[in-house]
Amino acid sequence: MPLSWILLILAVIGTIAFLMARSRAIATVDGDARRLHSLPIYYGLNGALMALTPALGLLAIWLLVQPILLDRSILADLPAGAVPDGGTAALVMSDVRRVADGIDSGISSGSFTRDELRDLSVEDVGGLLASEGTALGSALTGEVLTAATSYWQARSSLSWIMTIAVIGLALIGGAWAVSRSRGEFRARNVVERGVLILMIAAASIAILTTLGIVLSLLFETANFFRQYSWTEFFFSTTWSPSFSGRGGASQLGILPLLWGTLYISTIALIVAVPIGLFAAIYLSEYAGKKFRSVAKPLIEILAGIPTIVYGLFALITVGPFLRDAFASPLGLGNSASSVMTAGLVMGIMLIPFVSSLSDDIINAVPQAMRDGSLGLGATKSETIRQVIVPAALPGIVGAVLLAASRAIGETMIVVLGAGAAARLDLNPFEAMTTVTVKIVSQLTGDTDFASPETLVAFALGLTLFVITLGLNVLALFIVRKYREQYE
Repeated sequence: MPLSWILLILAVIGTIAFLMARSRAIATVDGDARRLHSLPIYYGLNGALMALTPALGLLAIWLLVQPILLDRSILADLPAGAVPDGGTAALVMSDVRRVADGIDSGISSGSFTRDELRDLSVEDVGGLLASEGTALGSALTGEVLTAATSYWQARSSLSWIMTIAVIGLALIGGAWAVSRSRGEFRARNVVERGVLILMIAAASIAILTTLGIVLSLLFETANFFRQYSWTEFFFSTTWSPSFSGRGGASQLGILPLLWGTLYISTIALIVAVPIGLFAAIYLSEYAGKKFRSVAKPLIEILAGIPTIVYGLFALITVGPFLRDAFASPLGLGNSASSVMTAGLVMGIMLIPFVSSLSDDIINAVPQAMRDGSLGLGATKSETIRQVIVPAALPGIVGAVLLAASRAIGETMIVVLGAGAAARLDLNPFEAMTTVTVKIVSQLTGDTDFASPETLVAFALGLTLFVITLGLNVLALFIVRKYREQYE
């Protein structure tokens, strides 16, 4: 049964449980709601929560665990010759799932029936997949077709078992809640405690998600360093992956990627910090209310522009302009893709980050400090330079570090504006690349997750995660240690 149908059935059961629990509670006090311990709505909410919460929890766990157990079961039954030379079990299972999806669509469209499933040949299924535009990692074999058939049958059976279990649990929970709906039942206490548990679970999702991301990076990075020396990764100056050699001929030094990342980010900050800071000072100290109400939203529009649009702007407009106006006349290069192109456009993108945060921080400085400085004879510019900016400096530094973290993690602007060349060079008009771009390129296409060339993406991701985490922690430390508490 489709997941949308299951959710719709659960919604109906929850609604019925709400109405029945509420009606039963009122009926037990002869229709006098004043004799109820809680408001009638709490009895209904208790019925809906008891019907939906356990059922949705079971559904979520089932959807997470079923694919893992099913893959392990099918892999255990695969013959030794099912994995081709140079391939991996993960790629074979990917083909098995695609073929199973093709079988599912074939049955749904009436191309064949369940009874004809065992008589299907490799050619029949291959033709069906080709007509649907489904591509496999390798040629379809009899072993893969047999495994896909077993996978489809097991998935179908488990889907019906899941449907029955989830709906049955919802009915049991709803019936139990209705049976407890009496006048003396403390429905409000139960509902509030249940909502508190749900909020704790929602807060835990963010923590568990972060933990899962870190653990996945750590495990895959450990697999990479089992096959490739960590000293060469962190200290080599050459980035040259070679998929044909299964890692033997690859040189995977991160230094050129870190250099490109820091070079482009530095140029972006050189552009964004002065413009953003001066804009914040003007808007908070000089601009009138009418101009500020128009200018501040216009600046913040820059933050809402998709990065792919910035990348196209760099590729079509900024890159050719810098090449024709500076790089070619000065003999520094003839490419429109360069560090300067990506850095300038990324700096424009970061202006609202610096401007908005700095503006809020400057406005938090008490007006009494301005009045005191002006009362002592200082001019407005001297007040800004000697009183307001020093008072707001910790927050401004934190805003700059947060903008730096945003610049280090940017991808699309670098892909379209700076190219994909991994090199160590001081020329800002040469094409270079960053860590994020190489993470994408290493995981794009039909990749083998057992090879160092693919696993290196996780090592790159972990390195980038540590750098950005360090910048964020430093920003929080500076803000908390040096900020002033004003009454």
